[in-house]
Amino acid sequence: MTEEKTLTTNGKRLLELVVTNLGVIEHASMLFGPGMTVITGETGAGKTLIVTALQLLSGQRAESSLVGPFGEEARVEARYLIGDDEMIVARVVPGVGRSRAYINGAMATVTALSEATSPLIEIHGQHGQTALETMEQQRTALDTFALIDVTDLNELRLKEKKLLQHLESIKGNVDAGTDLDFLKFQEREIADARIEDPEEETHLKEVEKLLADATGNQLAALRIAESLNNGGKIVEEISSLLHELKNRESLNEFTSRINEVLELIADISTESREFSERMDTSPERLVEIQDRRSQLSDLRRKYGETLEGVLSKQQQLQERIGTLEEADGLAENVQVEIEKISQEIEREERKVGKARKEAAPKISKAIEEILKDLALPNAQIQFHAEGTAGQSVQILVSLNSGQNLLPLQKIASGGELSRTMLAMRLVLSTEPATVVFDEVDAGVGGETAHSIGESLKKLASERQILVVTHLAQVASFADAQIKITKTDDAQMVGIGVKTLNDEQRVVEISRMLSGSPDSENARKHAEELLKKTFR
Repeated sequence: MTEEKTLTTNGKRLLELVVTNLGVIEHASMLFGPGMTVITGETGAGKTLIVTALQLLSGQRAESSLVGPFGEEARVEARYLIGDDEMIVARVVPGVGRSRAYINGAMATVTALSEATSPLIEIHGQHGQTALETMEQQRTALDTFALIDVTDLNELRLKEKKLLQHLESIKGNVDAGTDLDFLKFQEREIADARIEDPEEETHLKEVEKLLADATGNQLAALRIAESLNNGGKIVEEISSLLHELKNRESLNEFTSRINEVLELIADISTESREFSERMDTSPERLVEIQDRRSQLSDLRRKYGETLEGVLSKQQQLQERIGTLEEADGLAENVQVEIEKISQEIEREERKVGKARKEAAPKISKAIEEILKDLALPNAQIQFHAEGTAGQSVQILVSLNSGQNLLPLQKIASGGELSRTMLAMRLVLSTEPATVVFDEVDAGVGGETAHSIGESLKKLASERQILVVTHLAQVASFADAQIKITKTDDAQMVGIGVKTLNDEQRVVEISRMLSGSPDSENARKHAEELLKKTFR
């Protein structure tokens, strides 16, 4: 039976609690098994201090008034089983100063302590806390009850999140303030200049000098042509010289070279004439050359010190434009995917929302039915699920006739709320693994006490239950019983803690029934209760 209960709590439970110098407890060590354990003892014996110790280990506020007379600080420690591992947590409360927290021997913040223990233990009673206080927890409980599978919805949302991050990454590759149109304008400005030669400006400078005195240069070229043509004096004299050298074989070398000079003169004459003929002496041509030089100079001022630098800048612009256009296209594709996912999310949300809204009143009804047996016949429980996916979940509670429905977390702690949480835990999820009830039987007795004990026993089939009780009917349902005894030697009050065996349980339940552990009738009644409920 123990092995089965260990499995139903997913291998998680409280194994041990050690309390030192907390209130009237000098030192107490308790081992806890699976199933249902009750903590009993006479009124004022200090039972609630055990719950206080667990609350401290759950991260609740620590008061220096909790420090007992046996030292300068109080210390509480607990050992939890988590699957195949164990976790040890501790809290130290000094008489003066801030409390300290430890997890597995290492210093920790109280917040970290609370986060570590919140999935493991839930405490109901004075200043208790519940794992159903937040909307997320209540929504999870609803989904678990109704077997609502939100895996597809969560996967779609995760996929959408990743796509949105990818889109931001794409946009992040674009420098802030980058204007694609401006980059294209710059690239076109360079491209329109049609720079084919990085040395073009040097050539233009030479042409400009030539055109600056176009008429004079034309006449000079024409004079060269006329002076060196076949009818010119220079050519006549050279021709006469060649005639004299004819048949002088010893001077053939000179004859050959003079012939070369004649050919060169002929070439110069022809080229100078052609130059003169194609010379554009119009002022418009000079203006055209000057405008071109100005254009190239302006480009160098904007994009590079040389025309080669300007052409390099054009290449950079082309590459950047290509990257941006590619990013735009990619971003557009991602945006299409996001819109598609959004539509799928909307459909899945409507599906989940419908299931949640249909399940909410069923949960409410199931909890209310249990509360009738727990002396809360007029209690109202309402699960509200609003939004497309029913994601805005809230539990509203009214425990008595005439009371307004209030959010669960605003209901004052006490016996009625503890019984309400008992009913909720019977209907809702199996988390957390350990649930502590203090005051769950406050103000009730008889048949109601029996129903409470029966409900606690049922709940203990799924998880570990710790109950502080003064009712024998409740205690008789337990798998184990721990008795708290107060001692007073007129000088110091102390606390004793003892796990009872079967015979000792009969004696303690007899005391709880009649106030006298020696009452024969009470003893028979105790034996009957244990025989009826324990197994």
